[in-house]
Amino acid sequence: MSLLEVSSKVEMKLSSVAISFVFITLLIYAWRLLNWVWLRPKKLERCLRQQGLTGNSYRLLHGDFREMSRMINEANSRPISFSDDIVQRVLTIHDHSIQKYGKNNFIWLGPKPVVNIMQPELIRDVLLKHNAFQKPPGHPLGKLLASGISSLDGEQWTKRRKIINPAFHLEKLKPYPNLLPGFSA
Repeated sequence: MSLLEVSSKVEMKLSSVAISFVFITLLIYAWRLLNWVWLRPKKLERCLRQQGLTGNSYRLLHGDFREMSRMINEANSRPISFSDDIVQRVLTIHDHSIQKYGKNNFIWLGPKPVVNIMQPELIRDVLLKHNAFQKPPGHPLGKLLASGISSLDGEQWTKRRKIINPAFHLEKLKPYPNLLPGFSA
């Protein structure tokens, strides 16, 4: 075998290795994309339904965005007066999902579900178990504009909650009868 034949065989092996590497890399990224776009959302939907939550089925990539934008446009096209319920205009998708699926439901923002919980016992569990239920990361601009207790997490949230919790006891709210129905629901 000549030196030229050996070098051509090495070049062929190198090119086949490079092609195999590119193919495997493309296959990995295709799997990740499929997992992000379809497999993971369907698995989350199945888990949410097993836990007793109801909501729309997952729709590829857009989730409930089309329905949400249609409802917002429809709500904004109607005039509103001072006596109208503002929830139907401001939180249209949440109001619609509560009416359609009940107090505990989920909606889809792209491939991620948003869980709405309206039962006081479950809300209390979520607020007390702050390590088990992590808040989604906020937008940097939102953190800059609103840095209150709702944006805190972990130990900082626990510390602030202990400070403000006595202000919401029933005895302290009795002098304010207009506030009482909102806190005792």
